[in-house]
Amino acid sequence: MLIGTMHRRAVLGALASAPLAGACRSETVPSTQPPEREAPVDPVKALHPLGAQWRTLDPFLFCVHHDDAYPAGNSALGPAVSLAGRPLGSDFSRQDGFSMYHGEVVPGFPQHPHRGFETVTVVRRGLVDHADSLGAAARYGGGDVQWLTAGSGIVHAEMFPLLDASKPNPLELFQIWLNLPKSSKFAEPHFSMLWRDGIPHAVTRDDDGRATELTVIAGELPSMKPPPPPPHSYASRPESAIHIWTLKLAPGAEHLLPAAPAGSNRMLYFFSGERLGVAGRPVPARQAVEVRADMALRLENGPTESEILVLGGRPIGEPVVQRGPFVMNTSAEIQQAFADYRRTGFGGWPWPRHDPVHGEKPERFARHANGRTERAT
Repeated sequence: MLIGTMHRRAVLGALASAPLAGACRSETVPSTQPPEREAPVDPVKALHPLGAQWRTLDPFLFCVHHDDAYPAGNSALGPAVSLAGRPLGSDFSRQDGFSMYHGEVVPGFPQHPHRGFETVTVVRRGLVDHADSLGAAARYGGGDVQWLTAGSGIVHAEMFPLLDASKPNPLELFQIWLNLPKSSKFAEPHFSMLWRDGIPHAVTRDDDGRATELTVIAGELPSMKPPPPPPHSYASRPESAIHIWTLKLAPGAEHLLPAAPAGSNRMLYFFSGERLGVAGRPVPARQAVEVRADMALRLENGPTESEILVLGGRPIGEPVVQRGPFVMNTSAEIQQAFADYRRTGFGGWPWPRHDPVHGEKPERFARHANGRTERAT
């Protein structure tokens, strides 16, 4: 999936003194005014309304939430309704509650290249079919995550097959782009599957017994250690402090979000719910909340269930030059990426169509470029 991208404050008191009359004699008279204290630090730095693409902080580049009410599927695994009037090939219309995106028969994103960063695709409902220029394939969804390091260059397709012909096929996912440092931008492409049964989930309760459900995709929480990301991921470096969490808070629930290491960035995406308190600050619906990552935050939910995506980590702090599907450090590297893609196709496209899907069976699997196959339970 395509496109993407993007900030910081003290007072002291004083003593008053007055000389007393008298020869060669003086003393300090304490002030009757209390000394001024440092103003408390506000953990909430800024609010940003959530649009189609969500504002991100280094080391993240892009985040989008797809939530489509797809109808029943047809024999081609596309929508069993008329697509007349849609700008097929570039349909972001949300007509009738869904978009075809760049798909013309099956919704999704047919073959397109990437270089220099990673995609983390968190599928909450529905299925995604992956195919790539290395010959790898996967079908995943319903809580699974695919973590793809594009590195030196890969072409992949992400299609949304509608397998159920008898009832709607809702799809909901986050796609998150995580930057790679210069030293890893030409790493060998690789993806890891984080199957839902291996992703830590937990429920905590506040003093009144109200629940908060936690899902940890990256970055540990107490007693919650997620599967490892790909080996050349920025998140594989312990110093990166990358964390990707989702929280679902029951009505009125309170939860303490732990502090991250010093120097980290953190954004809370309040994407579902009516009202949320963040460190005492009221936050209206559909806001990205930029916070101080090195401070623990008390969350106080409003009267309806709320959901939050948390993205955080230490910034890479390198120049970012992006053009479409390529993210490098210089304009010259971007030009080279286009030239390399035109020359090599990043390995070519071994599939018979530009929008491959993997049949009518709902089984989730991953077949890697080396032939290793995983099957989700």
